Amino acid sequence: MNAVSTAWPVKTRELHNHHFDSTIWNDFHFRDDDIIIATYAKSGTTWMQQIIAQMLHGGDPELAVAELSPWLDLRVPPKAIKLPEVEAQTGRRMLKTHLPVDALVFSPQAKYLYIGRDGRDVLWSLYNHHLNANAAWYAALNDTPGRVGPPIAPPPADIRDYWHDWMTRDGHPFWPFWHHLRSWWAIRDLPNVMLVHFNDLKRDMPGEMRRIAAFLDIPIDETRWPQIVEYCTFDWMKKNATKSVPLGGAFWDGGAETFINKGVNGRWVDTLTTEESAAYEARAIQELGADCARWLETGRNA
Repeated sequence: MNAVSTAWPVKTRELHNHHFDSTIWNDFHFRDDDIIIATYAKSGTTWMQQIIAQMLHGGDPELAVAELSPWLDLRVPPKAIKLPEVEAQTGRRMLKTHLPVDALVFSPQAKYLYIGRDGRDVLWSLYNHHLNANAAWYAALNDTPGRVGPPIAPPPADIRDYWHDWMTRDGHPFWPFWHHLRSWWAIRDLPNVMLVHFNDLKRDMPGEMRRIAAFLDIPIDETRWPQIVEYCTFDWMKKNATKSVPLGGAFWDGGAETFINKGVNGRWVDTLTTEESAAYEARAIQELGADCARWLETGRNA
C-alpha cells in the first residue's frame, strides 16, 4: 500500500456518550496486521467476529471470540484496563468499533471490514437488544464513572414509537446513523477497506468468507473448511452463544441466546406502513446518495 500518495482519513473529533469513549484510539498502538471490524450496530458485528476468528484459528469450536475481539471504544471497562489487555494479546488481533471514521484513528497498515445492513433491519434488531437488557447493562452504561451526556433509558413498549424516535432524532438513543454510513462509504475505495453486507452473508456465507479471507490474507485450511463454515452458521452460533457474546450474555435477560436473536431481515414489513417504509427509503437517498442507499438496502450481489 502506498502511504505517500493515498489520502488517509484523519481523526477530527471525539465521540462520547453512555457507550463511547473514542479517546482510547489515541493511545492504541497498531500492529501492521491488525483487523478492525466496524459497523453501526446490530449489522452482523458478532457474526463477522466469528467468521474471522474461525478462519484465523482453523475452525475451533471452543474459541472465546468475544474475548479475542473486544469492542475497543466501549467505555466499560475503562481504557486503563482495556488497553493493557489488548496489548498483551498474541497472534493477530481483531478489534471491534462502532465509531464513524472521523472519530477513529485510522491506520494505513490495518485492514478494515465495514458491515452494512438496511436501517429498518438494524432498528428491529436494536430494539430486541435494548428491550432485553437487564439492570446490570444499565448500571454499567449509566453508573460507571466517566459517562458524558444523558443516561440511556429503557425503550418504549411499542416498537413503532422506538422507530419514529430513532428516525426523527437520528439514531436516538444510541448514536447518529446516517453520518456513520456516509463516513465509511466515503473511504470504501481505500486499499485496506472492504465493505461487506449482511444480505450477502445471508445469501452466500461461504463465498463471502472466502472473499474476506483473500482480503485479510488469511490462508484457508481446506481440510477444515467444512467445520469452519459450520461454526459460523447462525444455528451453531445460537446454540453456542456464550462463546461469542460479550460477558457470555450476562447483560441480557435470557442470556447470550437473546443477544444472538433471529438473524433475519424484514421483520419490519408487517409493522411499518407502506408510507413509512417509503419515507425511510427517500430519507436514505437524501442522506446517503442513490448508490450508497441502494447498497445499504440490497447489498453487493443483489
